[in-house]
Amino acid sequence: MATAGCTGTATTPPDPGRCGARIAFFGPLTGEAQNLGRNMNEGVLLAVEEHNAADPSCAVQLDDFDSQGDPKQAPELAQQIVADSAIVGVVGPAFSGESQAANPILSQGGVSIITPAATEPSLSTRGWSTFHRILGSDTAQGPAAGRYIRRTLQARKVFVIDDTSPYGRGLSDEVIKELGPLVVQSTSAQPNLIDLRGVVAEIASASPDVVFFGGYYHQAGRLLRELRAVGMSATFVSGDAVKDEEFLHIAGLAAAEGAVLTCPCQPPDKDPAFVQRYRTRFGHEPGTNSAEAYDAATVFLRGIDAGHTRRADLERFVDDYSGPGVSATVQFTATGELVDTSVAVWAYRVDGGRIVADHSPIPSS
Repeated sequence: MATAGCTGTATTPPDPGRCGARIAFFGPLTGEAQNLGRNMNEGVLLAVEEHNAADPSCAVQLDDFDSQGDPKQAPELAQQIVADSAIVGVVGPAFSGESQAANPILSQGGVSIITPAATEPSLSTRGWSTFHRILGSDTAQGPAAGRYIRRTLQARKVFVIDDTSPYGRGLSDEVIKELGPLVVQSTSAQPNLIDLRGVVAEIASASPDVVFFGGYYHQAGRLLRELRAVGMSATFVSGDAVKDEEFLHIAGLAAAEGAVLTCPCQPPDKDPAFVQRYRTRFGHEPGTNSAEAYDAATVFLRGIDAGHTRRADLERFVDDYSGPGVSATVQFTATGELVDTSVAVWAYRVDGGRIVADHSPIPSS
């Protein structure tokens, strides 16, 4: 059972039993990016509920900290977590910007971090001793997206636009590096920019056959809708933060058809049993990073089961962890990244109003 963090109403927590430990989810549960946060939160909740049903004597409580995807709110939420010594691990922060703001505080407080979605590459290079990332970073996703644009789409002219966020800009920079002279122009647009006519005119004047957008689904949908409204037929490509059904609704199904979305996340249907359990619990399919969040929570839960109910002990357990997950084989390097053999990037296409995965990952070279 979840309890609320900074926002919402706390519910009655379960009896903590012999373990007495709690884990937290840190990410957007309200705001424009709430769908992405909901996906992850449900993955964590499923893992906790399954754990508690299997061993009621070691019930683990889940606390939710709603960041709204806003880095400005992240430090206060991180301080709340650090101040509560019963919280021994955090699934999150979900996004790169809020990770940059919260991780120094969480790490200093000894709270183990496993992010299921924050892909900005430098997060693992800043000396945060408790940081772990359970999917590939943009140093994997960006080049893979670039290879897909060049080889599969056979692009000749690419326009790259980012939303100025650490995630969006970082991903776009990696795509630009991979594509080199194929990028005819690049620009940025603030995520709260409502009037996109100037940006659309700039893209149209470059006459690209592919437009790559680095950012989140709400702005991606608006941008694509406007591009199609002025008659632009360029293939629209974006990353994992756009792989959400709401992107289709905002853009419109006709406008979204044929869009390509990359993600360093394995399609959940590679594990049918997980998909069935998820569907039974929530009434719909797993979303983007639901499986990664489930795996992150599972690592913490196995550590707690092994008796590591203090922060320092659980952190050592996570550092040394190795085991199969729904999304990948989970094992971390010294900097908290997944080992290379577990990282794969997939391409998804909008086909017939649905986001469907290619049959195999994008080749690594």
